[in-house]
Amino acid sequence: MNDTALISADQTWLLLAILLTAAAVGLWADRQAWGSRVSGAVVSILITFVLTNTGIVPVAAPIYDQVWGIAVPLAIPLLLLRADLRRIAREAGPMLLAFLIGATGTVAGVLLMRHVLDLGTLDAQLSAVFAATYIGGSMNFAATAQAVELTDGAILSAAVAADNLLMTLFFIVLFALPGIPAIAGRFPAPAARIAQLSPMQARAPDTGSLANGLAFAATVCAIGFAVQALSGVRGSAILVITVLSVALATTRPATATRLTAAEPFGYLLMQVFFATIGASANVWVAMSAGPTVFFLAAGALSVHLLVTLVGGRIAGLSLPELVVASNANLGGPTTAAAMAAGKHWPGLVTPAVLVGTLGYAAGTLVGVTLAGLLS
Repeated sequence: MNDTALISADQTWLLLAILLTAAAVGLWADRQAWGSRVSGAVVSILITFVLTNTGIVPVAAPIYDQVWGIAVPLAIPLLLLRADLRRIAREAGPMLLAFLIGATGTVAGVLLMRHVLDLGTLDAQLSAVFAATYIGGSMNFAATAQAVELTDGAILSAAVAADNLLMTLFFIVLFALPGIPAIAGRFPAPAARIAQLSPMQARAPDTGSLANGLAFAATVCAIGFAVQALSGVRGSAILVITVLSVALATTRPATATRLTAAEPFGYLLMQVFFATIGASANVWVAMSAGPTVFFLAAGALSVHLLVTLVGGRIAGLSLPELVVASNANLGGPTTAAAMAAGKHWPGLVTPAVLVGTLGYAAGTLVGVTLAGLLS
């Protein structure tokens, strides 16, 4: 731990300003051509990673603990407000099947690599985190890491760096696959509906909706941590928060939709989480932990892709449906919808958002369950 940092651990407001600035730069980078290739999350991590390893910010500070204990749980309900399980089952169609095949491939890949690699004492935790993030995206990475108490900054930094690097390369592969005749010719031709426009409904945000969304998120978090305190089951708060949020989105979708104005705030909180990871990482530990974590992620992704393509072909699914569903597994609804739009498959935009949101809802549950089974 760096006890001689230029900025001391008790300078909370200055450290918060640095974390928010790193998050803002990361979000800006995501909108740039170069930034979208490396991921805004990696940009935020690198900023604070450099600051902490050059002795400017401390490796540990109370504000980092507050990000873990407050920001991450608060973000989860905000990112689950669209997780209406009934709508997903009704409207996602073949994309839902493709998504489930991909999720199965993710779990199989993680379990296989767990037996191939020596993950040490963090075996169950790392397996859980990568299973969760490759079922529903980075939101599940953060939630699962907290639920299974994987809080080592160096290990987390190595995991996020490997995750984002490999996902960037993997997304390039997904975009390229439909353009390779030798591969595309082995799958059924895309249905006409894939080229039909199916836009998502959007609402203009307002201050009242933002306040309502944040109030809901805080209330759900209060209930979750109260249940955890009463039950004594460590990590159960995150599961309670997830279940309650999905329950509202499923049973009261109109109410949940009115709260989605606060959704962007959830993405901001997650970006602050990534900045915190970089700030709490030691470069030497991260370098020593990196190779094993990298191979875990690479192996899991390889098996995921193999199972997705083989399983999808057996199920008679088209290649566009499979690659967009795979994108939803790894990146969540935003990247999947962007891919569908960018490849001129407008009929897949709404299904991509729906199954990506299902990943948000299911990823953490699967990851935590896996950790329990492997412990």
